[in-house]
Amino acid sequence: MNRQIVLNQRPTTIVDDSTTRVVEVPEPTCGPNQAVVKVAMLSIDPTIRTWMNDAPGYLPPIGIGEVIRSSGAGVVVSSRSARYQVGDVVFGMTNWQEWAVADDENRFSVVPTGLGLDLATVMNVLGVTGITAYFGLLDVGEFRPGDVVVVSGAAGATGSVVGQLAKARGAGKVVGIAGGPDKCAEVVEHYGFDDCLDYRESGLSSRLRSACPNGVDLYFDNVGGAVLDAALASIAMRGRVVLCGAISQYNESGHPRGIANTSMLIMRRASMRGFIVLDFLERYGEAQSALATMVRDGALVHREHLVHGLEHAPDALNLLFSGGNHGKTLVVVDDGVALA
Repeated sequence: MNRQIVLNQRPTTIVDDSTTRVVEVPEPTCGPNQAVVKVAMLSIDPTIRTWMNDAPGYLPPIGIGEVIRSSGAGVVVSSRSARYQVGDVVFGMTNWQEWAVADDENRFSVVPTGLGLDLATVMNVLGVTGITAYFGLLDVGEFRPGDVVVVSGAAGATGSVVGQLAKARGAGKVVGIAGGPDKCAEVVEHYGFDDCLDYRESGLSSRLRSACPNGVDLYFDNVGGAVLDAALASIAMRGRVVLCGAISQYNESGHPRGIANTSMLIMRRASMRGFIVLDFLERYGEAQSALATMVRDGALVHREHLVHGLEHAPDALNLLFSGGNHGKTLVVVDDGVALA
């Protein structure tokens, strides 16, 4: 049988016991031009929460009774496709289930062997979060050596990579924003940021001005809301704001909090641009090659927060919003899959 987690009803705040349910359906069989994948690990990302809402987005909402959409990795156990060989470790849209089917509509990428990295590292740094950080900073943010860079969600999987990339490429200063003293210490001591500000303390706008007295050249936003507003107040002349996520808004049952400092974009002749990682699908290999080199050279450190058991995927998703995770959150469905 194939255990799946399906959407039972749409959440209004955090995901709870009524939001999802576990079902069992027959294990899929391998049809023409298909491959059956044994799911090993799920990538837990904030965007999953947005897909549960009945609202327009870059992908349609998950339907009631449908399997929760998610990327993940696994191993090909049977194949009738020239694209996949039995034993290949692949990455793609596995969804929250034990078995997935790769076909012409749901294509997977074969993870190359010989990287010298374990599967969790590949799913973190070389997965959607690392690739998002790479293109968000360099292409969307138009990073330049000497930039003063500020990153919200700095202890998270994407934010921590953004800051390290900026440092490695010659940023003048890199400042993180995170929740709580422990995470702020982690951002500085583990990920090498120059400073980190606790957004839970009062006066974030004034503390940000003190940390960046000449303004913020590049602000990489993962949270939206009040933190974004504080960063806009300190944007430098011709600064750039990269809108990657708005995690502070995803569990809001009412109207999302607006921002008041948009006039700074006019006064500072600054720009603000949103993006999603799918915009760079054809260039994923470029990012993965650069990031893998940094990891092997010790220039990029990373952490993975592993949650074991498919049934705990909803709890793992909630960790992203409670701050209970450290680094990239992954759900281990089958710990028997390894990279050669």
